[in-house]
Amino acid sequence: QRDEAMRSCGMAAQTLMLAAKALGYDTCPMIGFDPDATAELIQLPEGHVISMMVTLGKASKTANQRGGQLALDDVLIENSF
Repeated sequence: QRDEAMRSCGMAAQTLMLAAKALGYDTCPMIGFDPDATAELIQLPEGHVISMMVTLGKASKTANQRGGQLALDDVLIENSF
């Protein structure tokens, strides 16, 4: 159940991020936070987990380019394997 909940949360977060962009907002999924400390801070009820955090707002500047992205031809395989 936990794995399925994490998958569902990921899809929900992606949907939120796409909808926000369509409305002119910017988002960013966050890593590097302490989920236990965050759960305590927000008084998360027992039996709940934090799957991820997403910031949402208006960007003050254009985002930096992501480094190390592979060319599409290197990662896309069509009609065979």
